[in-house]
Amino acid sequence: MYIKAYAKINISLDVIGKREDGYHLLEMIMQNVELYDEITLEKKTKDIEISCNKPYIPTDERNLAYKAALLFMDTYDINSGVYINIYKNIPVAAGLAGGSSNAAAVLKGMRDLFEVDATDEELMNLGLKIGADVPYCIVGGTALCKGIGEIVEPLKPFKNHIVVLVKPSFGVSTKEVYMALDINKINVHPQTREIIASMEDDDLNKTANLMRNVLENVTLRKHYILREIKREMVRFGALNSMMSGSGPTIFGFFDDILKAQKCYEALKTKYNEVFLARTI
Repeated sequence: MYIKAYAKINISLDVIGKREDGYHLLEMIMQNVELYDEITLEKKTKDIEISCNKPYIPTDERNLAYKAALLFMDTYDINSGVYINIYKNIPVAAGLAGGSSNAAAVLKGMRDLFEVDATDEELMNLGLKIGADVPYCIVGGTALCKGIGEIVEPLKPFKNHIVVLVKPSFGVSTKEVYMALDINKINVHPQTREIIASMEDDDLNKTANLMRNVLENVTLRKHYILREIKREMVRFGALNSMMSGSGPTIFGFFDDILKAQKCYEALKTKYNEVFLARTI
């Protein structure tokens, strides 16, 4: 069984509070882009086996796809095993939900492979035990995500808009970014409802100008190069540029494919992981 596990970008990311258990309460607009990992699933007699084209990716219980397979088998009493091959295209520790999309793909794929009668909602509840982005990755597309990520409200598709993405040579720990975030020092919050309205009108210009990510307060302060990538994108004609998730990937929206191509080619000479994609 073959599944595409799509990357996501945040068109907005707001932190609106903190629970007693330390988890941050979020309000995020999530959007899939045409950049994906390729997941292949096969039944086997026993155990979970994972292979991957990137040697630095763990293939044991540290891998979110492994965790998803184990959780699925325990929950639905699957007695046989599964072989999972992951062909990674999405950068790692990038703020693009690569690991979470792999986990979501495995949950959905195993439902079909083992013919289990499980709803998307049930898979989302399972996914939340693995990571906060997994419920969104089960649903995909364009969505408003709230709580710690478990409340997913599908929105009108914001598809076919051109995006350039740049992942610099370092990764970022989501946990460390949230630990360093001081909610009381967030001076400007995203206008989430206005952004959703502009997306429903398919107004790329307005959406790009309104998009905001409060985690930039932490990650951009720590990594000056990210501010430089943002500026470069705008110089090449991006309507706006922003960090996705906790970073460090920077993306920019373009209304012209030739400008996007020039930006892609120029940044490709400086960074190894640069992508030209569209929203889906």
